Amino acid sequence: MSAPAGPAAVEEISAAEARRAALAAQGFAARRPVAPGGAHVTRVVQRLGVVQIDSVNVLCRSHYLPFFSRLGPYPVQLVDRAAQRRPRRLVEYWAHEASFVAPATHRLLRWRMARAAQDAWGSVRSIAVEQPGLLDAVLEHVAAHGPATARQVEAALAPGGARPSDHWGWNWSAVKRACEHLFFAGRLSAAGRTQQFERRYDLAGRVLPPEVAAAPDPDPQEAVRALVGIAARALGVASEPSLRDYFRLRPEQSRPAVRQLVEAGELVPVRVRGWASSQRRPVYRHVDARAPRVRARALLTPFDPLVWHRPRTEELFGVALRLEFYVPREQRVHGYNVLPFLLGERIAARVDLKADRAAPGGVLRVPAAWAEPGAPPGTAEELAAELGDLARWLGLGSVAVAGRGDLAEALSRAVLRSGHVGASGST
Repeated sequence: MSAPAGPAAVEEISAAEARRAALAAQGFAARRPVAPGGAHVTRVVQRLGVVQIDSVNVLCRSHYLPFFSRLGPYPVQLVDRAAQRRPRRLVEYWAHEASFVAPATHRLLRWRMARAAQDAWGSVRSIAVEQPGLLDAVLEHVAAHGPATARQVEAALAPGGARPSDHWGWNWSAVKRACEHLFFAGRLSAAGRTQQFERRYDLAGRVLPPEVAAAPDPDPQEAVRALVGIAARALGVASEPSLRDYFRLRPEQSRPAVRQLVEAGELVPVRVRGWASSQRRPVYRHVDARAPRVRARALLTPFDPLVWHRPRTEELFGVALRLEFYVPREQRVHGYNVLPFLLGERIAARVDLKADRAAPGGVLRVPAAWAEPGAPPGTAEELAAELGDLARWLGLGSVAVAGRGDLAEALSRAVLRSGHVGASGST
């Protein structure tokens, strides 16, 4: 009589295979199109599932960069059109952080909207208790007058109202808090943003495509499972905490969803040689993940989904990334607005970048450039070429490299040799 079968062996893959799967899942194994169009932008959104929005504008608005990283120079108006014109293919919500998602994904987050009274942050949550009538007034004003910023609503409902001053960055008026509560609750959405990056609030039913607005609420557990599935497809190979982080889920939500996706065959437990997290418990490969050779060349916003979960970034690339926007200048290591540079299958360098549009002709300034340990030969030349493409896309006439960082001197010489300057761009 044969012995009872033991637990099935967990598949083991190399760190290189996991890295390639991650890069391919994020779109970096594909060739950049010669003439990117609206269909290419849509495919990036479908592949990533979520594109984070951030107000930092020292180079350009962060949500434009994931498309540039994968498509190369493209008309940013394609992203604006997808988010601001009907039928919208991008809508805003609190998905990862403030993010663009496809309208169908917005629907999967209705369970979060239903928890606005519990899950919205303090000042936004409390306005519904303190001034419930104000929420009704804001809704009535927007319904009657159409898309409006919080300042415009405030001018109509509470002109001259006092604004708190106890916090340096979040001194929101009562009307702004009411708008944000209604946005979190899914009753208002964003019809677009102003040049100052202010949301233009409108009724969600007028922003979402009609078929999405009219669709019934999905079962919360099924919705969470679908969100984890989107994350798994976008990440290729990932730990449960990374899958959870993609849509900012809670452990009690993500863990059952992962188990169910394993049972359904959509996720395959694997161990990755060299990953510390994989030695403690399996990580998960999406059933459709592939691991081709990758010959990428891309500058990444720190808010790119390839690198936004820092523990995963360190395991994938052996690189520790840190946002230094809010670090005092004298304490910054790499700079203020630092972008990792992906070359082939590794992060080879990082550069501090600033668009100086006031300078004659416009200048892409590189205050600092740093090579990562083991950066391949030719990193400076490849980075110079990518900076030239970036400058042209931003409509900047030249690239200027300062002397800070161990790659700065080589990069400066490479920029001078490259000739990637002087053309106009699309922004």
